[in-house]
Amino acid sequence: MCGISGIFNLHKAHSISHGVLQHINNTQSHRGPDDEGYYIDDYVGLAHRRLSIIDLSGGHQPVFNEDKSVCVVFNGEIYNFQPLVNELSELGHIFSTLSDTEVIVHAWEEWGTKCLQRFQGMFTFALWDKRQRQLFIARDRLGKKPLHYAITAKGQLVFASELKALVAHPDIDITLRNEMTEEFLMFGYIPDPYTAYKNIYKLDAAHYLLITPEAKVTQTKYWDLSTPSRILTWDETQHDLIEHLKEAVKTRMMADVPLGAFLSGGVDSSAIVALMAGLQNDSVNTCSIGFNEQAYDESDYATRIAERYHTNHSTKIVSAQEYDLIDQLTDIYDEPFADSSALPTYKVCQLARESVKVALSGDGGDEIFAGYRRHRFQVAEANLRNKIPYTFRKPLFGALGKVYPKADWAPQRFRAKTTFQSLAMNAVEAYGNTMSRLRTEQRNKLFTQEYITSLDGYSGLEIIKHHAKNAPTADPLKFVQYLDIKTWLPGDILTKVDRASMANSLEVRAPLLDHKLMEWAFAIKSSDNIRSNQGKFAFKNALEPYVDADILYRPKMGFSIPISQWFRGPLKEKLEKSVLSQSMFDSGYFDPKSLKQLVNDHTSGRSDHGDSLWCLLMFAQFLNRQ
Repeated sequence: MCGISGIFNLHKAHSISHGVLQHINNTQSHRGPDDEGYYIDDYVGLAHRRLSIIDLSGGHQPVFNEDKSVCVVFNGEIYNFQPLVNELSELGHIFSTLSDTEVIVHAWEEWGTKCLQRFQGMFTFALWDKRQRQLFIARDRLGKKPLHYAITAKGQLVFASELKALVAHPDIDITLRNEMTEEFLMFGYIPDPYTAYKNIYKLDAAHYLLITPEAKVTQTKYWDLSTPSRILTWDETQHDLIEHLKEAVKTRMMADVPLGAFLSGGVDSSAIVALMAGLQNDSVNTCSIGFNEQAYDESDYATRIAERYHTNHSTKIVSAQEYDLIDQLTDIYDEPFADSSALPTYKVCQLARESVKVALSGDGGDEIFAGYRRHRFQVAEANLRNKIPYTFRKPLFGALGKVYPKADWAPQRFRAKTTFQSLAMNAVEAYGNTMSRLRTEQRNKLFTQEYITSLDGYSGLEIIKHHAKNAPTADPLKFVQYLDIKTWLPGDILTKVDRASMANSLEVRAPLLDHKLMEWAFAIKSSDNIRSNQGKFAFKNALEPYVDADILYRPKMGFSIPISQWFRGPLKEKLEKSVLSQSMFDSGYFDPKSLKQLVNDHTSGRSDHGDSLWCLLMFAQFLNRQ
């Protein structure tokens, strides 16, 4: 796990400043504190920060081919690099290191852009072919590793792992993008391919850039989930699931440094630890975070798994008073990011780094095996939509959605407002409504009329519509799983883990997001994923020999924090100072009266707006630093 950056002259050869390249590279030194490296010629400058994981003595980057005509800087891991080394060696390529990085340059020589089809792993890399005068930049299939880029007025393409490196470049325009406020309050993050800045972009997952001097920058998609050729039977699912998962775990246990795992006490992390324990002789190193608020604490379940598999387990209990980290989140994420579990994620990464340099996580299980509560709701809603004509459904449920109160404080069965709203919509609109941090009417109450007018009808739903057009199936469950994988997964989950882990110089690997496992799992029958109102049914059933039933089938808690209580207690002053700051009032986005009303209603206890206020707090923290 590392950080990469670079500068490329798009139109003509001229000198590239080593000082500027070194400056942007060192803004992300936390991603690679062990080493740094550079390559500069008349067309390109490549830079690298290294976190040494494999081939500790010989993996310095950039890495070259035999005659130095091809070089690469790389962030991530190619898990199947050894079979590729063997294949490429038989084809005549000569390797000079034992690192996975070198396989990229030889694979490019042999297969060109099609080399991406051969790689199994998480990665972004930038490869310069001096003879062909081509720059090749690629991001892994699911977007585990980040890549940001911009084109300057001077005709240079600048790229880096983290947004902060581009913001630090003297020639990059950092004008805020007008639509980002609408998108952020809807999603809780800025969705790919956009950033908070008008002229800076993220490279989409499963895409590559191919750039030649004097030519356009071309972007190409090289992978996507496809329609399953056939749906798996129950017996096939149960017979093969654990073997596929074991293989994914095994390939991610390759490291020349101490390795461990996160253990939350939930289904996914418990499964990873159970399989790791069966694949190594030594005890697994595990760590977990607990809360002094019992309703949010899963540490007892984590301890049970740790005791069953005799792991070397560490637990840290955290409270609101420890969260001075809130002030660092903007520096860590570089743009507004509203997933409050970023706080405990940072803490568990910090704890893990005390004993290991690589940690396996359970990320991805809910997306590929349908574990979110919203998956069950959206399937049920889809069934109702199919039975009730739209001409009847829209006015009936639309009216109910308007008059039914927003009851976040109430038991789940009484929180029907979102369901009524979604039943009045089509599947794409309903997904957007369900996934919104602040729904359309909530956002519009906070926005100034001038800002609403400036959007000219645009909403974040356009992002979802774009991906929905490419969905490979109309199956209601697989449709929303696909949208999760294209939006929520790279925008929220993977961003959260990458930045939190890299801020602690820790590499995190996610076996459940192995693309081969995901392709196989996409063929599981939807009624086997959700059965008897139980999400991840097939997955949990297969895990019964490995994880106690009361852990497998207990209600999902998630990695959440008690935001609402904290905003009425230890974080009340910070909330008011940030959200009701002059920079928020002067931004042109928000109506000051509406912001004050929202804060007062929550802190007084009249209403619960914890999630909405967390979004606004994160936005304010970002805005106050511009």
